[in-house]
Amino acid sequence: MSDCVYVMLLLVLFIGAFGAEEDTVLCEMLGSPEFPLLSKEGDFTIGGAFSIHSQISKPPLSFTDTPEPLVCSRINFREFRFAQTMIFAIEEINNSSSLLPNISLGYKVFDSCGSTLPATRVVMGLMNGEERTLGKTCSSQSSVHAIIGASESSSTIVMLQISGIFKVPVISHFATCACLSNRKEYPSFFRTIPSDYYQSRALAKLVKHLGWTWVGAVRSDNDYGNNGMATFITAANQEGVCIEYSEAISRTDPSEQVARVVRVIRSGTARVLVAFLAQGEMNILLEEAVKQNMTGLQWVGSESWITAGHLASKRYSAILAGSLGFTIRKTKITGLREFLLQVNPRQDPQSNVLKEFWEATFGCSFQFSMHGQTQCSGSERLEDINNPFTDVSELRISNNVYKAVYAVAHAMHNMLKCGEEVNKSCIWKDHLEPNQVVEHLQGVNFTLQSGERVYFDGNGDPAATYELVNWQKNQAGDTVFVAVGSYDASLPNGKQFTMNGINIIWADGSSKRPQSVCSESCLPGFRQAVIKGKPICCFFCIACAAGEISNSNNSGECSRCPLEYWSNEDHSQCVPKVIEFLSYGETMGALLTTLSLFGASLTLVVSCVFFRFRHTPLVKASNSELSFLLLFSLTLCFLCSLTFIGRPTEWSCMLRHTAFGITFALCMSCILAKTMAVVIAFKAKKPANTVPQCSAPLQRTSVLSCTLLQVLVCVLWLTLAPPLPYKNTAHATERIILECDLGSPIGFWAVLGYIGLLAVLCLILAFLARKLPDNFNEAKFITFSMLIFCAVWVTFIPAYVSSPGKFTVAVEIFAILASSFGLLFCIYAPKCYILIMKPERNTKKHMMGRNQSKSL
Repeated sequence: MSDCVYVMLLLVLFIGAFGAEEDTVLCEMLGSPEFPLLSKEGDFTIGGAFSIHSQISKPPLSFTDTPEPLVCSRINFREFRFAQTMIFAIEEINNSSSLLPNISLGYKVFDSCGSTLPATRVVMGLMNGEERTLGKTCSSQSSVHAIIGASESSSTIVMLQISGIFKVPVISHFATCACLSNRKEYPSFFRTIPSDYYQSRALAKLVKHLGWTWVGAVRSDNDYGNNGMATFITAANQEGVCIEYSEAISRTDPSEQVARVVRVIRSGTARVLVAFLAQGEMNILLEEAVKQNMTGLQWVGSESWITAGHLASKRYSAILAGSLGFTIRKTKITGLREFLLQVNPRQDPQSNVLKEFWEATFGCSFQFSMHGQTQCSGSERLEDINNPFTDVSELRISNNVYKAVYAVAHAMHNMLKCGEEVNKSCIWKDHLEPNQVVEHLQGVNFTLQSGERVYFDGNGDPAATYELVNWQKNQAGDTVFVAVGSYDASLPNGKQFTMNGINIIWADGSSKRPQSVCSESCLPGFRQAVIKGKPICCFFCIACAAGEISNSNNSGECSRCPLEYWSNEDHSQCVPKVIEFLSYGETMGALLTTLSLFGASLTLVVSCVFFRFRHTPLVKASNSELSFLLLFSLTLCFLCSLTFIGRPTEWSCMLRHTAFGITFALCMSCILAKTMAVVIAFKAKKPANTVPQCSAPLQRTSVLSCTLLQVLVCVLWLTLAPPLPYKNTAHATERIILECDLGSPIGFWAVLGYIGLLAVLCLILAFLARKLPDNFNEAKFITFSMLIFCAVWVTFIPAYVSSPGKFTVAVEIFAILASSFGLLFCIYAPKCYILIMKPERNTKKHMMGRNQSKSL
């Protein structure tokens, strides 16, 4: 843009400072006193601006001397084919009876040299024409009705800044800068190639799809390269791709600058290079790359050079092998090759460009040469030549030129209302307003012979569809462009980019995809941690914390597992948490089950012993009815501990606590009745040799009433807030503790407190009866049993509250078993000892007698 600004500044200064007389100088500089390179008269004229030469001299500009003329050199065969394609399309339309039937189209083709300064001269020549007026001023009437070109975005922008004033439409075949879609700035611009807005995003998606997150970038230092690369970098950042370096070059840069850029590329660690370059910059970059032997990179190119046949030569094969890039779809233009092969200097002997083309093609000269150069005869055959001009196997940009010409023709056809009259001729107009052509261009919608539909959207852009091409070698060893995928911006996200299944050949000649990353991928189970001061693609891999996972490579964050799930060992997936409860299968559960069954069995054995000796004085004196009832309740106490083992269910949760409460209340009621019987018996006013029999109904009533009270408490508990299974995830994060929720803590502690109350009453009464005669002192053993019972349950409370998980249940079972064994051994062990080991002491006399040894 600096060249454009400089030229426009000169325009103002020349007009303001030197007046109209010096305007002749300005016309010499910008108005182009030269003739067009190629031209033909017609009813209406279409202008063409192509980079027919690829090198340009850049003379110094000053305010004191007349500017030197710009000199363009080195003919570009590809661009010359574009110009001839425009002429072919115009000739085809002129020969058509259905499109502009009675109208002939002419053309004027100028050379923009791929630079902004010549492009300014070209647009002035197209607008003004080559003729001068008598007043030696530039004419005010545009000589063309539409312009095809230019081949570069910067040159197109320069042309639009002048042609846009007169609303002359410009239809570019190769200018892709997204900035040109701005309808406010460029209302008369159209193009037949998609905007870089889509191509840049397609390149970013391609790089991401191939797993490359660390790439280098090089661009042309012009509107095309700068805008395209800016869009690519933005899209790449959104895709998680990082740019190691981004360099810019211009074909007018000194060789030292280009060499520095190549050194930067070579020293980089990225193995993928995204090149958003115009052909001019690509040429000089490759020449320097050959000098520095820059190989081993995977090139990803823009549409400007990715299908340029002259780059697919053996000279660059080691550098560009396996290149990838997006380009527009290729097609066939019927009759174009035959037309191109007819190009000959004899068509227009006055045309210098035809002579220059012929000399460059056949390596001859039309003028006598002292250096032994072959003399051109003009009869050489283009059929024998294979160069970018004659090669029509990759008609992509040429097809854009073809479509642009037909778009102008269809716009004029509609504007002149051709075909509406009886004779199907056009309504002749001496003068066409350029803005009318713009309006009708916006509405064109037609289909070419190839079946391709041509239309423009509101920004003057065509549909954005691309082919993904890969540079591969054919059997002859030549480089060919193989379509391996496609991109359609009109499709929804996720469906825009597709691969067609053809194997891609990479830079090393293999089908194994190269890697280009700043840091190795983080495996599942790890997350990325950005290294301070470096791009996000450079990172450490940190293992996910407990309970978090990452199930894909290069996860930015670890995700926490749901409440009932936990991470597996490698933190790659969430698995159901281990459900913990006291089961029969584990060691602790099996041990407690064994103790419970052993206690119940031992109690049954004691019951059998008592039943065997039920008629003996000792059993009768122990109140056999209460003794058997107590043994029955102890058996239930041992067995109720089994309800605490196993997976908690709704019924087991309600059973375990109520069974525990009722059985122990029955047990304590029996002991309380026995203790009361002993106390009443020895406090009664009876003779010393008699043992009064307490009323059996009173004992049964006391046992029943004490037990029923506990039953009432349990019924209320189960009715109002019953214990239910509960998954405890708060206590341990890595597992689920399956336990019985108390429902109502008040109910639980009421049941436990009532048992404690009965135990305390038993202890008090037994303590009061501790000095009764030794031969019948059952109260002493009850006292010991109550002390053990109370000690166990007092210890149980803090242990129960502080024990985690299944150990809470284990503590409760242990308290049940310990207190039950204490009662069994303290109360029944002495009696069983006498019944089995000392039967001589199991007599009524012995039971009723006093201990004489103590009275002596």
